[in-house]
Amino acid sequence: MKKTEMGRFNISPDEDSSSYSSNSDFNYSYPTKQAALKSHYVDVDPENQNFLLESNLGKKKYETDFHPGTTSFGMSVFNLSNAIVGSGILGLSYAMANTGIALFIILLTFVSIFSLYSVHLLLKTANEGGSLLYEQLGHKAFGLAGKLAASGSITMQNIGAMSSYLFIVKYELPLVIKALMNIEDTNGLWYLNGDYLVLLVSFVLILPLSLLRNLGYLGYTSGLSLLCMIFFLIVVICKKFQIPCPVETVLMANETVNGTFTQVALAVLASNSTVADTCRPRYFIFNSQTVYAVPILTFSFVCHPAVLPIYEELKSRSRRRMMNVSKISFFAMFLMYLLAALFGYLTFYEHVESELLHTYSAIVGTDILLLVVRLAVLVAVTLTVPVVIFPIRSSVTHLLCPTKEFSWLRHSIITVTILAFTNLLVIFVPTIRDIFGFIGASAAAMLIFILPSAFYIKLVKKEPMRSVQKIGALCFLLSGIVVMIGSMGLIVLDWVHDASAGGH
Repeated sequence: MKKTEMGRFNISPDEDSSSYSSNSDFNYSYPTKQAALKSHYVDVDPENQNFLLESNLGKKKYETDFHPGTTSFGMSVFNLSNAIVGSGILGLSYAMANTGIALFIILLTFVSIFSLYSVHLLLKTANEGGSLLYEQLGHKAFGLAGKLAASGSITMQNIGAMSSYLFIVKYELPLVIKALMNIEDTNGLWYLNGDYLVLLVSFVLILPLSLLRNLGYLGYTSGLSLLCMIFFLIVVICKKFQIPCPVETVLMANETVNGTFTQVALAVLASNSTVADTCRPRYFIFNSQTVYAVPILTFSFVCHPAVLPIYEELKSRSRRRMMNVSKISFFAMFLMYLLAALFGYLTFYEHVESELLHTYSAIVGTDILLLVVRLAVLVAVTLTVPVVIFPIRSSVTHLLCPTKEFSWLRHSIITVTILAFTNLLVIFVPTIRDIFGFIGASAAAMLIFILPSAFYIKLVKKEPMRSVQKIGALCFLLSGIVVMIGSMGLIVLDWVHDASAGGH
């Protein structure tokens, strides 16, 4: 559920248009997703955007006006928080279960600080480079290769986000239908098969919305998505005090609750372990799944394509003011992520699944509160997928046929192809953990570590390479490369190990 900003945007009904009106009379209440779309389908020369007006050349670049911002400081904080929080929050408890509480907090702190530092680099590069478009910064820095790297990373991140949303549909919708219809025996019922339901939702609900040329009204889902995640966090905290340790429940009830927990209970009995040992929090954990922790965290903190549009619409715009917006937003999300991970982990300990919400079905089943949470999450992600498709389709359109007239046939073929490809990923990729891991280690690492620092080194000319700022950016770039290569390598090794063991 990655979002962007609230502002006064007018999305042209022609998706192939390269112009973007910033003085529209059409006001959205929560059009936070729309600003992120802006960086994808605006493909014009920066000089034609009046970013660096001739009359302003005497000013410092970082004080140059694009157009007066209309969004207040508080609403900008809300919008950037929208841009940060997403489906990654559902995987944080799994990350903590495979790192331990202390190690997770250390990693969470470093990733949030590094993400904030990359926002600083991005804002300074945008002002010095004279563009508020991520792809245009890439073009200014490294030509077509830089533009393709930025566009490709953002597209991969969006495909990963889409896949994670459809994974939630795959996991949660069968449970909702089962609860609403009060079905006990699920054998042979096609409408309780997650793969079939993903296809059904995708092509009956998501596809018609995705085929629209103007998705402005879906901006309201930004606020809904954030409220849904806050509601999810509240429920996770409450459930910690309602649900006893899972293994304790199985052992005391002496009944089959769920295959996973039954096996865990048998393992506990076989090893003569006590319930207290099984339900004791651990602070440092290293196992084969620990490698997914950093990618899950980086996936959860990606908001960088949305930063520049939010900056553009900030009232009384300045880099210092935008950094204050970023600090508050990142700190708020840091607390939200920490609480969600901690209380989810302290509820299920090492038995947390890669998607936290799905784990609750093993214990509480048809609980009304969780049913409401599932319905809210399903509605939010279903309405969010078309908004995520929009920039991917626009990027593909501008890459393949930037000068051609709008065609409904091309528009429809690209939309169906994107949706079909994402459905194949959701059906054949074993778990949402793999989506979080792969996208977090690749596209998210590019957007947080590598691209902002590379653009900064190339475009900020007033600082010599031996300056502290440039050396810091270079170290940040190198650390990003190490994180990306190291995480990807370890994840691939884990996949190979699972495949050889029959796990995939």
